[in-house]
Amino acid sequence: MIHIEPKILDRINTWLTPTFDEETQDFIKNSIAHNPKDIQESFYKDLEFGTGGMRGVMGIGTNRINKYTLGKSTQGLSDYLHKSFPDETPKAVIAYDCRHNSKTLAKVVADVFSANGIEVYLFEDLRPTPELSFAVKHLNCHCGIVLTASHNPPEYNGYKVYWQDGGQLVPPQDGEVIAMINDIDYSDIKFEANNALINYISEDIDNAFIEASVKNGCVGATQAAKDDLTIVFTSLHGTSITAVPETLKRAGYKNVHIVKEQEVPNGDFPTVASPNPEEPAALKMALELAEKVNADIVIGTDPDCDRLGVAVRNSDGELQLLNGNQTMLMMTDFLLKQWKSEGKINGKEFIASTIVSTPMLNKLAEAYNVESKIVLTGFKWIAKLIKDYPQLDFIGGGEESFGFMVGDFVRDKDAVTSTLLACEIAAITKSEGSSFYNELIKLYVEHGCYKEKLVSLTKKGIEGAQEITQMMIDARENPLKDINGSKVVRLEDYDTSVAKHLLTGKETAIDVPKSNVLIYYTEDGSQIALRPSGTEPKIKFYVSVNTKLNSVEDFKTVEADLDAKAETILKDMKLI
Repeated sequence: MIHIEPKILDRINTWLTPTFDEETQDFIKNSIAHNPKDIQESFYKDLEFGTGGMRGVMGIGTNRINKYTLGKSTQGLSDYLHKSFPDETPKAVIAYDCRHNSKTLAKVVADVFSANGIEVYLFEDLRPTPELSFAVKHLNCHCGIVLTASHNPPEYNGYKVYWQDGGQLVPPQDGEVIAMINDIDYSDIKFEANNALINYISEDIDNAFIEASVKNGCVGATQAAKDDLTIVFTSLHGTSITAVPETLKRAGYKNVHIVKEQEVPNGDFPTVASPNPEEPAALKMALELAEKVNADIVIGTDPDCDRLGVAVRNSDGELQLLNGNQTMLMMTDFLLKQWKSEGKINGKEFIASTIVSTPMLNKLAEAYNVESKIVLTGFKWIAKLIKDYPQLDFIGGGEESFGFMVGDFVRDKDAVTSTLLACEIAAITKSEGSSFYNELIKLYVEHGCYKEKLVSLTKKGIEGAQEITQMMIDARENPLKDINGSKVVRLEDYDTSVAKHLLTGKETAIDVPKSNVLIYYTEDGSQIALRPSGTEPKIKFYVSVNTKLNSVEDFKTVEADLDAKAETILKDMKLI
């Protein structure tokens, strides 16, 4: 018999009061009797805001996504809105994805906002996350909410908060909002809707968003080049089906083949083990269709349409999946090329990426004489840069986890516009007698060949969280002296904000917000980062290796050497 800790039992007993409905109370009583381990997992902590908002398994409890945890967050946010805008009627826009309960939970959020005198714009059906970011500014709202768990498993849902600029909450506002949420008692939540304050929105916002995507995503492909490109697209049962096909159509792409089996939104994601375009298996059906129709490019997006996976024909004519860093490099280079050709680069522009993404982005910035700004993981930090540097023009930016943002009309990763941009690049390069893949290799010849590899270890539940915590403690207290035979020369600890040169002992400050991340730099130029995920029960290890590439013809050999080196590093660290 599992003994429930007294602190956790106190939390559980709070949910057995009349504040909570009978169904909730009956479920808890039954779980205490028959599933004590599960109920302990559900109540041992509160859900926390991470790199992508608040995500968790749906169910009853403080550590679960349900109407009470989301109601509490919305009540706290409502109080914060009134405090921040005392002389205005605050406005909020709400979107949701294809997950189970998303529509119901979105209405709960709308009800709480409206009960607190906040005017609400609620999408009448599921929509992509980037459209929510766009709608915040387009509708002149004070905040936005999207109900999504991105690419997490089907049992998850989540809650992402956006501010007036269309970007997610960042310090110090996120801390202020969280403090107000924590001060809320569940009995304080106002669930009774004021329906007069709830407005349903649909086509008007869709049209404005798609038009903006076409404007920002087109980089010069001729109609002839577009006509000669064959595209396979899959929404992986998610929200992108509402925007991507229409965006491609309006941009002039006619040869678009959609994976029919994955076209209908479905929170069970029945045709994939994981609806994550980072996983090669997720694009299996799209790749099979691409061979049938002889497609030039394959694109798949995650359930809320902020990430995209891309496959293109390699030098042997075979479809090859690109990683997020490779896609980001190609997109960034093409945007830079376009800005340069239009005479728009004057030294007051910047591109952006994250501390665990490829260092090669800095090489692109140097080549085009623009600034490269590197921030913590999560697009909220890239969006914050746009706000913090109004004197600079943002060109584009991305991260290794298959996200990219084109310009600043959307201030989050945007798979709608990025899908169009990828197709533009494929069309242009094909029309010029080259290819997306060949141009990527040329970038490696010019700037150095960089390869990255990611390993994620999943550690679920209370024990898993403790294990991840201990792994980071051990890495800090006993830092590696060498990795794969190469000395560690520098260690960056983003939790203490200190970078230490291990050979000289010299320490310097890291000028970004604190985060639970460690990065090792070795004498041979390799880079290894350790980071617990902010949205999943995982700890992630990122390896980046590089070397010189003398010619396109040498790429296969050099790439194989780098892949082998990354594998050896992971084995040396006992991660594989």
